[in-house]
Amino acid sequence: MNVSSPANVTLVIENRDSFAKAVAKNVIVVVLSISINYINAGLIRTFCEHQIFYTNPRYILFFHLVVNDMIQVTLTVTLFLISYILFKINISICCTLILIALFATENTPLNLACMAVECYIAICIPLRHVQICTIRRTLILIGLIWMTTMFSVLPDLIITLALEPLEYFNTRVFCLRETAFRNPIIVKKRDFTYVAYLIIVWLVIFYTYFMILFTAKKANKNAKKARNTILLHGFQLLLCMATYAEPLLKQALQQWFPQNYSDSLFACYIIVMILPRSISPIIYGIRDKAFRMHLKRYLLCRACLK
Repeated sequence: MNVSSPANVTLVIENRDSFAKAVAKNVIVVVLSISINYINAGLIRTFCEHQIFYTNPRYILFFHLVVNDMIQVTLTVTLFLISYILFKINISICCTLILIALFATENTPLNLACMAVECYIAICIPLRHVQICTIRRTLILIGLIWMTTMFSVLPDLIITLALEPLEYFNTRVFCLRETAFRNPIIVKKRDFTYVAYLIIVWLVIFYTYFMILFTAKKANKNAKKARNTILLHGFQLLLCMATYAEPLLKQALQQWFPQNYSDSLFACYIIVMILPRSISPIIYGIRDKAFRMHLKRYLLCRACLK
């Protein structure tokens, strides 16, 4: 059993927030999540209603990214609210919510890497872009992203089902990944997977960025814009990769600020789970002229004026 999990839960119990602080934190989280999902819903509506978007592989990958962001934000906010309202829930429900959230969370870095590759093909080998980046291949690529994530996430459930007693699934727990999937084998598997993700995805980001950078020096404005897009993807990826360092960060904060552990968890949640999901609307919702033209009307509720 992972002994750190009970210790963490004990700290949360002993240092529970006052009513005013709890309300403030929940209001902040709910407002941020509604704002992000509102903008993302506008992006999804824009994508679905205009052929220029749903016939373009780049925007299809972006649509997949936004859908994952909405799922991830909705589920993590739900778990955050449950931790204050109910505190403990049935382990089976907890495992289900955690698994779906993990799918959405771990899809994001892989999706960003694929979007970087698409930018690289569009700028560095533009004559073959139409042949390489087809809608069919893009959908297959999205399927491969989900398959890769399944191989990463589902072993947590399989190991838990195989090694935990049946009574375990009738218990109530404070719903964290560490408490839902507590076997030490899962922790070692998670660390190995995260390191592999980190290396592969960052190699892709660096390679595509520098190849586009060299092309941008002697090419047109589109190449420079693609280079800046890759930079933003890299920043977004850096924030998403904070998920992989979250267990170490929590342990450090527990040692440094044991009396403010709940505040540390809140800061981790905002930085690791919420902030990265606010970058996607900036990359395409604001910087992309095609999206901006339609999105502005939807977000300002002017669609009825058409």
